[in-house]
Amino acid sequence: MKQQSQRLGTEPIPKLLTNLSVPAMIGMFVMALYNVVDTLFIARGVGILGVSGVSIGFPVMMIIMAIAAAVGIGGASVISRRLGENKQEEANQVFGNILFTIVVVSSFGFIGAFTFLEPLLKLFGATDNIMPYATDYLFPIMLGSFFFSFAFTTNSIIRSEGNSKFAMMTMIIPAVLNMILDPIFIFGLDMGVQGASVATVISQATVTIVVLNYFLKGKSSLTVKASYLKPQWSVIREVLTIGMPAFIRQVSGSGMMIAINLMLIKFGGEFEVGVFGIVQKLAMFTIMPMIGVLQGMQPIIGYNYGAKNYDRLKETVMLGMKVVTIISAGIFILMMAFPEGLMNIFTGDEATIETGAYAIRIMFALAILIGAQVVSGGLYQALGMAKPALILSMARQVLFLIPLVLILPNFFGVTGVWLAFPLSDLFAFILSMIFLYKDRSLFFKAKNQDPPYQAAPSQG
Repeated sequence: MKQQSQRLGTEPIPKLLTNLSVPAMIGMFVMALYNVVDTLFIARGVGILGVSGVSIGFPVMMIIMAIAAAVGIGGASVISRRLGENKQEEANQVFGNILFTIVVVSSFGFIGAFTFLEPLLKLFGATDNIMPYATDYLFPIMLGSFFFSFAFTTNSIIRSEGNSKFAMMTMIIPAVLNMILDPIFIFGLDMGVQGASVATVISQATVTIVVLNYFLKGKSSLTVKASYLKPQWSVIREVLTIGMPAFIRQVSGSGMMIAINLMLIKFGGEFEVGVFGIVQKLAMFTIMPMIGVLQGMQPIIGYNYGAKNYDRLKETVMLGMKVVTIISAGIFILMMAFPEGLMNIFTGDEATIETGAYAIRIMFALAILIGAQVVSGGLYQALGMAKPALILSMARQVLFLIPLVLILPNFFGVTGVWLAFPLSDLFAFILSMIFLYKDRSLFFKAKNQDPPYQAAPSQG
């Protein structure tokens, strides 16, 4: 199915970006909807302590996702550039090494379920009241680490060859199945928080089977052979180097969650942790469309950079930036106008609604700046430029948000936690604009101008 990747260099950019981004946005939307519905069922069926338990355990799940993100997004960048350079055999070898890496790294999550789960949760802020809910949720998740890693990684690979519709289905299938199974396990079987995690594992195992069939039945432009599974450390190193910004972004997100939970416990209590657990799922829901746009942009940028079609690269960047800015503006309006209504979806408790609405209005005060932050780091990553991609991926959470979360509550209490979000949005936006302006000749170059940087070299 080589023509799938070749259209990245020939199809008109508006049509191509739409065809790639809309399925990604739909898939992300459904995944985000699952997260919201999952939290809704836990909040309604278990209570705010159940949400607190999931919130405390979620950073561990994010670490598993971080490893998969590094392998998947790094691999997608390398594969899209190999395809753009018409190096099919090397693209197949990269994919085989990615599969090998998934098996190795996912084993650590399985082992961790039996060895260090409770000590880790205590370190992350679990109180005696929260611990039972956190362990009930996280134990099945860690046992099923392979399914999460495989599904998350291969989704990026499928997108890299231009098959955005199937990539969308690999996100929709587990999300929809999860939403069906959640009430059965949580309410019907009275499994509480653990029912939600069991439903999640079953859903990811199902999509793993679907994706395996896709690759093994020759529906992909990539070929799976035993010889390709033999590890080539130069290939794995290149994939992980390019994927490192995604890893840092996910791990820093985990670190952010840990810092926030610890400060909320210190200056507030278990109630505030639960409130943040709800608001955080809403935040994930709002950012997913922009990530979908970025995911549509990345294979186009990577392919055309490899093919030296710089005019198409520029057009993609310009159009993508416009789209995410419009989405960011819509998010700002929604959050400022209807925070109480959004909280009321999860709970009828007036105290929870009031606290959550207050947090939302502060946290999303500068939401209009989020789109440019999301896209900027992803642009460098699509070109294989690990260093600037790493810096921009770390900026919001590591350089700004985590320090502000640790400092501001000492002066403003729990409100300081909420204030850290718009301030970090502002600082990260400024840094992103500095990078894009400095490298404007890279992203907005003339048609025949040589690029000022070179992407990570191909490893044969």
